[in-house]
Amino acid sequence: MTNNDVLRRVRYTFDLNDSEMIAIFAAADCEVTREQVCSWLKADDAEGYKSCSDEQVATFLNGFINQKRGKKEGEQPAPEQKITNNIIFRKLQIALNLKADDVLDLFKLVDFRLSKHELSAFFRKVDHKHYRDCKDQVLRNFLQALQINHRGVEPSEEAIDDK
Repeated sequence: MTNNDVLRRVRYTFDLNDSEMIAIFAAADCEVTREQVCSWLKADDAEGYKSCSDEQVATFLNGFINQKRGKKEGEQPAPEQKITNNIIFRKLQIALNLKADDVLDLFKLVDFRLSKHELSAFFRKVDHKHYRDCKDQVLRNFLQALQINHRGVEPSEEAIDDK
């Protein structure tokens, strides 16, 4: 999945408008313009499309955490320079205050089976012997489950791209 896909899906799932997207970036102490946000949300083959960098999507997710859970005291965490599906998954889980059982229940909505041990492997340190890379399929199913849970319907891909 591309960073732009993640932004589009989160925007669609939580029904965020441009101003709310800008506010989420601002919650992570980052200023972005409406034009930047619009160019990141365009379809990959649309005119004016711009790729969203790892640092920008990490900043967005940090802002999403701050907006959903409140800004913590002191210095804010710096956005990652290189982001992985594991980091995206973890940040969304933190923002939504989801426990392991909550995530597993979400996966049931999309008929995706995962054990608690497999799930915890995604959130371990990279050098841990039980660490496991989160593949696109897992992240895509998680985002799909969030959409069903928050919007009540399975959207078509076109609906995400058009939004």
